[in-house]
Amino acid sequence: MLKPREIAVVGAAETTSLGKIPGMSNIQLHADCALNAIKDAGLKVSDIDGIACAGESPTNVAHYLGIVPKYVDGTGVGGCSFMIHVRHAAAAISAGLCKTVLITHGESGNSRIGLNRPAPNPASLAGQFEAPYGPAGPPSMFTIPVLRYLKTYGLTEEHLAMVAVIQREWSAQNPRASMRELTTVEGVLGSRMIAYPFRLLMCCLVTDGGGALILTSADRAKDFPTKPVYILGTGESVETPMISQMRDFTSSAAFKVAGPTAMKAAGIKHSEVDHLMIYDAFAHLPLYGLEDLGFCKPGEAAQFVWDRNTAPGGKLPMNTNGGGLSYTHTGMYGMFALQESVRQMRGTAAAQVKGAKTSVCHGVGGMFAASGTIVFGNEG
Repeated sequence: MLKPREIAVVGAAETTSLGKIPGMSNIQLHADCALNAIKDAGLKVSDIDGIACAGESPTNVAHYLGIVPKYVDGTGVGGCSFMIHVRHAAAAISAGLCKTVLITHGESGNSRIGLNRPAPNPASLAGQFEAPYGPAGPPSMFTIPVLRYLKTYGLTEEHLAMVAVIQREWSAQNPRASMRELTTVEGVLGSRMIAYPFRLLMCCLVTDGGGALILTSADRAKDFPTKPVYILGTGESVETPMISQMRDFTSSAAFKVAGPTAMKAAGIKHSEVDHLMIYDAFAHLPLYGLEDLGFCKPGEAAQFVWDRNTAPGGKLPMNTNGGGLSYTHTGMYGMFALQESVRQMRGTAAAQVKGAKTSVCHGVGGMFAASGTIVFGNEG
């Protein structure tokens, strides 16, 4: 079994630009962030012997970079693929399959230059049993569980809006964030209706960009110029390809496996978590994450956020880069959450949490279809 602090992140970087990058294709974004992360780690491309990515074939990315790896992972389960790549890469390094793994993400989500995103398969379960009834992508599909969640716990649209309000407070401190102007609950509720109850400001951005991580064994960490960030625990799971078939619309079965598995492996209590990243393609996802990972009891996360516990100065700083709602969201957001956890552990984040020693980074794939969680620490 992988031991806490056995593997470290020694390179981390995003694409040179974020937002709208019409001059770069999908695979060029992979290469841009990869080269930035390799430079960050003080390495050469030839030092990489493992590669993982989603949204592009690892064969394509390795060939583009001129790498012939000993380890390859093309796991693609949506936006949390990169958390799962970290877990798999850590296990591969521990098992001696490779020494230095590069994980890349690049996505031309806004400009759509060379975007590798195939159309939904009409023969799939969702294509047969959901699509004919009218849902048109995530904004309308995510309404299925969130409406049940609001009804079950007696919550309001204002509670959802508050998630977006607080994340804008974080992004206002981040020069690279796409949306930095502060907003209010009234401002969020006054934005254009997309699919009830989601207003525009409750939905993720649509941007271009990417990020890359480099992992190696902790005993090599001293050989690198960056402050090592250690992997303390990891978890992953999947539930269903059809959001209509969730076991419980108020909770994610995959979340409740991935999160606790990672926390148990790290050997930490919730009270010991200094920083939290929860994938936020839409405003309800942080509420599910807070509850399913055990930071709040069922139905209590909205009030926890409303009371500003996750806001700047709160006891559990969450989504401190501004999240997918205000920082960036290319389509698959998980890599950007990982990047912020690493920055917080390095002490280099734009909105740095003072004294943070542990960070939990939790991702979602598809419509609650998959989940991955990584616990990071900065003490060896």
